Amino acid sequence: MKAVSKLLINVLNVAMAFSLASMAILVFGNVVLRYAFNSGITWSEEMSRYLFVYMVFLGSIGALKDNQHLGVDIIVKKLPHTLKRVVYIISSLFILYVLYLVLDGSWKMTLLNMNSSAPATGLPLSFIYGIGVFMSVCMALIIIVNIIHVIRDPHAIELLSQSKDSEEIAPATHPHHLNNIPPVGGGK
Repeated sequence: MKAVSKLLINVLNVAMAFSLASMAILVFGNVVLRYAFNSGITWSEEMSRYLFVYMVFLGSIGALKDNQHLGVDIIVKKLPHTLKRVVYIISSLFILYVLYLVLDGSWKMTLLNMNSSAPATGLPLSFIYGIGVFMSVCMALIIIVNIIHVIRDPHAIELLSQSKDSEEIAPATHPHHLNNIPPVGGGK
């Protein structure tokens, strides 16, 4: 199971990297063509926009998997262990409901746009809206697996609700913490 999970994570990371690299190449190439040769790639802007949408949606899956989405946990941190588990499960159920709404809306938009195509690339618009279906299903699976872990293992909540405050991150990422910076103007 872990091998399959690792493979899927690697595929996700490659897809995001491909989207970012393709966007950069298309936009840079189009700028060079436009200013140096007074021409351009007509579908470059549209394809870059679609690649950006894919990168964001795929990135949201990766961020959920790594527990990197923003959250307010000031109250949850102070709760007893058992209550943390209950709050985590309830909040995960709310997230599953929102993901259902995204899935439903994306599915309807995908079906509505099956016969429509993008003006410059000619890609079916259902291809663009379909990423919402993919994202919501993948994120729902991650949430369901996390809920199962919290129910089965009482200590899983500590790993799943683990977050770092900006104050905890600052010294590790910045070697010169604010206390070590000399005052502006050389005053003491």
